[in-house]
Amino acid sequence: MKDFFNFKKITIPVIIPIVFRLGLCFCIIAGIYQIVANLLTFGSTYLYGLPLVLFLWFVQYPIILRVVCEVLIILARMNDSLTDIKEQLNTQQEGENT
Repeated sequence: MKDFFNFKKITIPVIIPIVFRLGLCFCIIAGIYQIVANLLTFGSTYLYGLPLVLFLWFVQYPIILRVVCEVLIILARMNDSLTDIKEQLNTQQEGENT
């Protein structure tokens, strides 16, 4: 618990998958909402813009969300790896000093 409050334990790898799933749900709900709202507002004239909305909300935004989440996870893993290397070097130095 002490490591958690001193920010020595990184919680990003646990939180990011949840954020990704919530973001995907948001993309799907927002895409469906935008399609329905625009069809009700503009009627059949909106059908020309429909492929763009489908591409943005169901393809492009989830890919962008995935890339951002992966970058955050990579940064957290790099931090964990560097922390492990630091601990190994400290134990080696302590072994050489004794």
